[in-house]
Amino acid sequence: EQAVEAIGKGINLARELAADGCRLIATGEMGIGNTTTSSAVASVLLGRPVAEMTGRGAGLSDAGLQRKIDAIERGIARNHPDAADPLGVLAALGGFDIAGLCGVFLGGALERLPIVMDGFISGVAALCAVRLCPAAEKAVFASHCSTEPAARLVLEALGKAPLLTAGLHLGEGTGAVASIPLWDMALAVYRNCYSFADGGLTPYTPQGGAGC
Repeated sequence: EQAVEAIGKGINLARELAADGCRLIATGEMGIGNTTTSSAVASVLLGRPVAEMTGRGAGLSDAGLQRKIDAIERGIARNHPDAADPLGVLAALGGFDIAGLCGVFLGGALERLPIVMDGFISGVAALCAVRLCPAAEKAVFASHCSTEPAARLVLEALGKAPLLTAGLHLGEGTGAVASIPLWDMALAVYRNCYSFADGGLTPYTPQGGAGC
C-alpha cells in the first residue's frame, strides 16, 4: 500500500507540474543509504549479482562496502522479491524516494512530458517505471552516467545514452540540470538553423547503390 501511495504521489506531482505549464522535469534525490536500496532493486530487476551492482556511494571503505553488499544480500534473502513483479520489488527493497520518482516518470509519460534522469537512483526509478509500464520509456531521457558500478547497466537496460560523461558522483539533480543547456542548443539548431537553400548550397541527396 505504501509503495502504491508513493508512486501515486509522484504521478500526481508530474501531472500538476504539467498543468502549471512545465515542459521538462529534471529529477534528483538527496538522502543517506539510497544507493543501497537502488543497488538492491537494480540487482533483482536486472538479475545481476549484488557485488556487481553495488558501489561505494558517498565513499565507503572496503569494509563498509562489504557491509553494504551483505545488507543487500540479506534483504533479498529475507524478502524474496520477484523480478517479474516490479511493484513487489519496490515494496520489498526500495524506498519512498525511488517509488516517488518512479511515479514522476509514469506521470510524465501520461502527460507527454519529458523527464530527465539524473544519477543512479533516478535511473533505477525510471527502470521501475518502465518495467511497470513499458510505454513510459518514451518519456525517459538520460542526462549523465553516474560512477556507481550499476549505473551503465541500468542505462543499457533502458536503452538510453547519456548526454554527459563527466565522472559525476552526485545525484541531487546536478547532472540533469547541467544537461539542460544542451537541450536548449539542440532545440535552437532544430528551429533556427538555416537550410541549404538559405546558404546558397545545392541540397544533399543521399546516394544509394551496392556497398552503401
